[in-house]
Amino acid sequence: MPVGTTRTTHGGQVALRGVVAMDGPSGTGKSTVSRRLAQSCAAAYLDTGAMYRAATLAVLRAGLGEDAPAGEMTEVATGARMESGTDPSSPTITLDGDDVSAEIRGPEVTGLVSAVSALPDVRTRLVARQHALIEAAVSRGGGIVVEGRDIGTVVVPDAPLKVYLTASPEVRAARRGRQNARAGREADLHTTLADVERRDRLDSSRRVSPLYAAADALVLDTDRLSADAVLDRLRELVAERGLDG
Repeated sequence: MPVGTTRTTHGGQVALRGVVAMDGPSGTGKSTVSRRLAQSCAAAYLDTGAMYRAATLAVLRAGLGEDAPAGEMTEVATGARMESGTDPSSPTITLDGDDVSAEIRGPEVTGLVSAVSALPDVRTRLVARQHALIEAAVSRGGGIVVEGRDIGTVVVPDAPLKVYLTASPEVRAARRGRQNARAGREADLHTTLADVERRDRLDSSRRVSPLYAAADALVLDTDRLSADAVLDRLRELVAERGLDG
């Protein structure tokens, strides 16, 4: 996939040109800094994890659970009618015309999303949709920050900047707990940590598009870094790669 890297400015603001691939497990601050980077660079933003969560919600709405046959889950997930917004100031995702941006973050979706994401045909269908959204942003002469778990390895392997964020399971569980509390979702730290570790195992061991850092990705440990510090480093990398104006 071509990922042009011409440089320009947008209304006096530095504008990103090309693709920034942001990978890593949950709880590393990936969503926060990816959105903020896109906003600061007048770029589009795509949360691929939200797409898998919306597909998972479709599976749940169909009355299917983890014990359902893979074929039935695949049929529902690949047939789901979803639309992904790419505005970093207000990213949305709809399922059958309903905005499900909040609903997809619930515990039921979180508990099943790794299983749905591991289905080969689901990944093939959603990666194709991701390619279309990325190509649309780049073809307009703009840039896009894309976050997920296989962006630099599968979705955009030729992205000019690949970053893999990581942090210890304990730190990520604490961050996820605070995020849940802000959203009014109850979960004790022990349960949250167990869920983080479970998802790590599932995502890194799945047969199709497992979670790992691309060989040419910059690995950034966020254990002791604030979101502002991570964002500053990302901006430095954008400038170093010549992707800014």
